[in-house]
Amino acid sequence: MDKLEITGGLPLSGQVRISGAKNSALPILAATLLADEPVVIGNLPHLHDVTTMLKLLSSLGAQVVVDESMKVSVAISEPTQLLAPYELVKTMRASFLVLGPLVARFGEAEVSLPGGCAIGTRPVDQHLKGLEAMGATIDVEQGYVRAKAPAGGLQGAEVFMDVVTVGGTENLMMAAALAKGTTLLHNCAREPEIVDLGHFLSAMGASVSGLGTSTIEIEGVDRLGACEYPVMPDRIEAGTYLVAAAATGGEVELLQVDPGTLGAATDKLVQAGASVEIEGSSMRLKMAGRPVAVDIETAPYPGFPTDLQAQFMALNCLAKGTATVHENIFENRFMHVQELNRLGASIEIHGQSMAVIHGVDQLQGAPVMATDLRASSCLVIAALAASGTTVIDRIYHIDRGYETIEEKLRQLGAKVRRIR
Repeated sequence: MDKLEITGGLPLSGQVRISGAKNSALPILAATLLADEPVVIGNLPHLHDVTTMLKLLSSLGAQVVVDESMKVSVAISEPTQLLAPYELVKTMRASFLVLGPLVARFGEAEVSLPGGCAIGTRPVDQHLKGLEAMGATIDVEQGYVRAKAPAGGLQGAEVFMDVVTVGGTENLMMAAALAKGTTLLHNCAREPEIVDLGHFLSAMGASVSGLGTSTIEIEGVDRLGACEYPVMPDRIEAGTYLVAAAATGGEVELLQVDPGTLGAATDKLVQAGASVEIEGSSMRLKMAGRPVAVDIETAPYPGFPTDLQAQFMALNCLAKGTATVHENIFENRFMHVQELNRLGASIEIHGQSMAVIHGVDQLQGAPVMATDLRASSCLVIAALAASGTTVIDRIYHIDRGYETIEEKLRQLGAKVRRIR
């Protein structure tokens, strides 16, 4: 199992290019199942989760061609099967997103339930509720969802989601694109990745309005066709490198980023004492001196993203003063606290949703273990700022969400090597 060895204490400096967004690439790849002509997706990040989704599409009968720059062509005329097996879905929750497209275009699907994950349960009841509102019959047996469209296909419907759900919004948007009539989705998630999916659906010929608001309207069309579409930049990767620069007292420039998607994180970095400049699709951050503690409260977009909570906790570990973090999205998302304390941090957990961080003058390198994707990146940030050497085990978590992380960090002057 690979590990990362990081010798800390060096300020990050230089330029780094931000990759395509994993959380946008996965639903967009699932949506290619809706098109009856080849679709080309660009700016895909070279990540394990993307590879898993491509394997799933191939298993369904899609012809998948990948070029050297990770530009992918997907074409599916007749599926070889309408089954997304447990073996693939268990490794990546986003595999469940093929349910809506398969039922909408081919009339039925059998998709394994994804189950829970390390950072808490994320039920799919809103996905199923919306499909039933569109006329699908749903059976859940032996860990699989079996969905079948009515004769004549899915029908447009008005769906009120009981909770804000990113995956549920995405699955129902894709299903509605080929449903007959108008679908109104209420209480939608507003994340930029959902807007990106909507723009991709429109590029294939869908009629989508209300993107970025809590109500999305989709007028179903008879077919979707060919297009070429680039995935948006990864705002979480961008935020991670900005926080890493701030924690190490560095100065970095991010290239090919969308600053408009990072408002909540940028505001907190400025509060912490960083100087941030934005010019077109680039961002520059400079941190002079020790950061100031900043309180964090996670919320659905446009609030502070839960996927940057752990990274800011690492920053607060070295800050002047005391900070409070409230995690309002997922339970059990403080597993990185124990590992940060191993590095010399002073963090107390109160219940499942609150942590109090007392800033310390210095962190010390130590062996630590990654527990989930974003916890992994927080340990990387802490290790970069710590004195001495840190070895991070189980970094397959990092590889799920960060493209060539050690190479990018070395570009910024970090002393990092992968131990295989």
